[in-house]
Amino acid sequence: MKVILYVCAPLALYQSLTQVFKVFDTMMASHISSTAVSSVAYISQIQIMLSALGSGLAVGASIKVSEAYGAGDFELVRRRVSTMAALCAILGLGVLLALLPFSRSFLEFMNTPEEFLEIGIPYFRIELVALVVTFFNNIYIAIERARGNSKRILWMNMGIVITKLSLTAVFIYIFHWGVTSIAIATLVSQLTVLATAAVNMSKKDNLFSFSAKAVSFKKQTVMPMVNLSVPVIIEKAAFAMGKVIVNSMCTVYGSQTVGALGISNNIGGITTMPQSGFQEGGSAVISQNRGAGKYERTLLAFKCELVCNILIGAVLMAVTLLGLEYISRFFAGDDDSFNEMIKTIYRYEAWGAIPLGVNASVLSLMYGFGKTKVTLFMNFCRIFLFRVPVLVLLRAFTNYGSESAGIVMGVSNILSGVLAIILGIITFVQIKFEFLEIQ
Repeated sequence: MKVILYVCAPLALYQSLTQVFKVFDTMMASHISSTAVSSVAYISQIQIMLSALGSGLAVGASIKVSEAYGAGDFELVRRRVSTMAALCAILGLGVLLALLPFSRSFLEFMNTPEEFLEIGIPYFRIELVALVVTFFNNIYIAIERARGNSKRILWMNMGIVITKLSLTAVFIYIFHWGVTSIAIATLVSQLTVLATAAVNMSKKDNLFSFSAKAVSFKKQTVMPMVNLSVPVIIEKAAFAMGKVIVNSMCTVYGSQTVGALGISNNIGGITTMPQSGFQEGGSAVISQNRGAGKYERTLLAFKCELVCNILIGAVLMAVTLLGLEYISRFFAGDDDSFNEMIKTIYRYEAWGAIPLGVNASVLSLMYGFGKTKVTLFMNFCRIFLFRVPVLVLLRAFTNYGSESAGIVMGVSNILSGVLAIILGIITFVQIKFEFLEIQ
């Protein structure tokens, strides 16, 4: 528990603060107009889908880096870190060449409502550039996580959120710029981390530094990372794609429903984001101990993380529900109907806080043991079995209206937790009887 708290608590704190600042970010977008906040909510899901390319590569590769570090193979650590950075550069360049010149066509293909396109295209283009910068930042953060440098990640990312929030406030409240300024603030804040990464990864005495000589595209170097990364990339992209589909389906209830659902997701993130911090830190602890052959500690780490995530879910669900009237008013202002819509949707979504804590812990165990195909299955079910079909049924056979957006979130989150319990028990027993016998 001491190790889990030491590694995961700073990541959870960072994720929590990031979500709080994201809430303020959305609140400032709502200051421009309800259309602005709805367009940002819609396009943000598309951006998250694309970011899965970089974050998926970082997750898969960092697992292999952690394994090599735990096994004491420092030459392999350097080779994997350097190759991972090179792959990231190729991936980022490909994204820019493929999407930047065709932004309008891509957004139209993603079924973006016409009223969002005018203000959304410039926003999306700047976010694309920021996205590529984030690819590199994800790699660097994954490396620091593999080393257990959670406090460095916390302070570095605190710089991101403070810079972004400050710039957004200046751009919107003082200069009265539009939503494009939010993307500019994102780009500038991500560049600050990129500068930090460039300095630290260029130090020759750093085991985890980048070396052009260490880059290797040989099969034995690349394929172990790619084999783990591809399912994660598909998983994250499909999950975000599912959210885009849900947003698109909810436009039948009016554009405000999309905005209310996005705001509800942000409020829900107050609970789920710290759980994600424990998931990220826990997977690093588990994969390191797995690399060192300490399988008993991998299971102990999972159990400690599970306790923490359930407690986080229970406490923060209660806090957000008790303070919902005050929280929703931050976004809705004097618009009573929008305020009621936000509260109605979130009251359903909130019940997923504890099941999603279980889900995050099981995902951490799966990532730590490289079972990324199982995590792909879990998140595929969450969207394309538990969410989209349920919304189709609600639209076709009920008259709940915008309330359907909340119902589908609650149903999918709870069923995801149930699935995680089943798969978690199977995996836990498998590890206990297979790996511990070897040990």
